[in-house]
Amino acid sequence: MAAAPSSPAVVLRQLRRTFGSTVAVDDIDLTVADGEFFAMLGPSGSGKTTVLRMIAGFEQPTAGTVHLGGVDVTALPPNRRDVTTVFQDYALFPHMSLQDNVEYGLRVRGIDRNARRKQALAALEMVRLDHLADRRPHQLSGGQRQRVALARALAVRPKVLLLDEPLGALDLKLREQMQIELKAIQREVGITFVFVTHDQDEALTLCDRLAVFNDGRIEQVGDARTVYETPANRFVAGFVGTSNLLSGTVAEQVVGRTGTWAVRPEKIAVLADPMAGTTALADGSTVREATITEVVYAGASTRLLADLGPVTLTVTTLNAATTGDPIARGDRVRLAWAEDALHSLPD
Repeated sequence: MAAAPSSPAVVLRQLRRTFGSTVAVDDIDLTVADGEFFAMLGPSGSGKTTVLRMIAGFEQPTAGTVHLGGVDVTALPPNRRDVTTVFQDYALFPHMSLQDNVEYGLRVRGIDRNARRKQALAALEMVRLDHLADRRPHQLSGGQRQRVALARALAVRPKVLLLDEPLGALDLKLREQMQIELKAIQREVGITFVFVTHDQDEALTLCDRLAVFNDGRIEQVGDARTVYETPANRFVAGFVGTSNLLSGTVAEQVVGRTGTWAVRPEKIAVLADPMAGTTALADGSTVREATITEVVYAGASTRLLADLGPVTLTVTTLNAATTGDPIARGDRVRLAWAEDALHSLPD
C-alpha cells in the first residue's frame, strides 16, 4: 500500500487581521507544501509580514485559522509551534560566541549539552562557519552574521522556517551570493521555507512558488515562471518585473485590437535592418516605428525608452547580442514583437 501523502506544511484559511479600523490582512487562503521554498512578495504595507507573524504566533488573527502540518495552531503561543523565524536584524547575542548563539534555542528546549553542541556545530558546518565557532558576532561580516542567524534557526530542526526579509540589510553583491547559498541550504535540509520579501528579483530567484500580496490580499499564487509570464492582472504585471501595459485607444493603435495587454521589455526586439513601411514580418510579428528618448546602459543590458506616439515603451536589449553603433537618443528605430509576447489582462 502506498504511503499517505504528508500534510501541507502551512494552511491558512480565511485569515484576517485588523488593527482598529485598518484591515492589514483580508480573508487570505493559502497552502504551502511540505518541503517547499515559498515566497510572499509585495510592497510595504501589503500584509505579507503580518501573515508571517500570524504563522509564527506573534500576532493573533482577528478571524480565520492557521494549520501547521495538519494541526490547528491558531490559539497556540509561538513556543508551542514547530517554527523558527529569521529576522533582518539577525538578533544575535553580542556577548556569546557563534557556537553559544546557535546553541541558545536548543538550550531553551532542554536539549542536553553534548547533543546541543553536536547539533549546533552541524548547523554551523552547514553554513560553512564551523571554523569560526569561537568568534563573537562583531568579528563577522554582515553576510556571516546572517548565516549564523540561519544556523541558529536550523539547529532546532523546525518543521517550517520563516524568513522576514533576511537579506534586506546586505549590499547587492553579497545579497545575490546569499540567495544562491540560501537556496542550496534549503534543498539540502528539505525544511519548508516561507520567505517574505519586497524584492521581486529575489522572490523569482529563490522560490518554488510565490504569492503576490497587495493591500492585504493575495493577487496571484504560482511558480515564478507562471507569475512572470502570465500575470493575473495589472498589479502583478507591473509589480513583478517591468511590463508595458496597453489598453483603450492605445491598445487599438499599437496592438491593433481592443483589450488590455502586457508585453515584457525583453520580448521587444529592435530591428537591426528595419524595412520602411513594414507593419508586420513574415512570422507574424508586429512592427512599429519609434523614436528613442532615453538610453540607460546597465552593463549586460541596455534599457531603452521608445516613443511610439500614443505611448512610450520600455525595451531591454542584451549588449552581447548587439553589433554596430550603439543606439542613441533621438534615433528612429523599428520595434518588433511576436504575437505570443502579448499577454491579455482583465480590463
